[in-house]
Amino acid sequence: MNRILIAEDEGRIASFLEKGLRGNGFVTAVVEDGVAAYDVAASGAFDLLILDIGLPLSDGFTVLRRLREAKVGIPVIILTARDSVTDTVAGLEGGADDYIAKPFAFEELLARVRLRLRADRQPEVTVLRVADLALDLRTRRVYIGERSVDLSTREFALAEVFCRHPDQVLTREQLLSHVWGFDFDPGSNVVDVYVRYLRRKIGADRIETVRGTGYRLRAG
Repeated sequence: MNRILIAEDEGRIASFLEKGLRGNGFVTAVVEDGVAAYDVAASGAFDLLILDIGLPLSDGFTVLRRLREAKVGIPVIILTARDSVTDTVAGLEGGADDYIAKPFAFEELLARVRLRLRADRQPEVTVLRVADLALDLRTRRVYIGERSVDLSTREFALAEVFCRHPDQVLTREQLLSHVWGFDFDPGSNVVDVYVRYLRRKIGADRIETVRGTGYRLRAG
């Protein structure tokens, strides 16, 4: 079971990350400053580091530089509100494996975490199939049988969550957090709106409404 270290000083985001990653089978731990981030990441006890740049005591760029200077090869995904090209380039050239700007969709972060953790393993399936519905995760194309279907970025993300959990009831809150990220409004009806959009494109009977709970993608 993979172990992920989260270096994040904003409690709400750290809690959101822990909950989401644990729900997907990872073991997690959180540190709130750069000094602790370096010490724990360098210990060899974790398989991946999610690193905020704006950490107290020692910022994320310094933590990253020290890790790479010490030849610590832990994969590092920078997760930060700094989204300028300069910061992105600085992070990647400084030795980060990936760079994600806040706000972010959890499903995207999860995909990137899985990608970094499987770098030295057999490639994961890149096409998700449920009955005659197929999602190509590399090209972002969707097919129903031989017919191509155009989905928006958010519609594709929603379809991906459903296809990763066929025949499983997913609550509105789960769909909100996975597709719309940590900054979602629990009272929003955006999930219902996008489920309607998706039904129009992939078939109304493919996604079932589970009254009082959420939705389920039928596998058969």
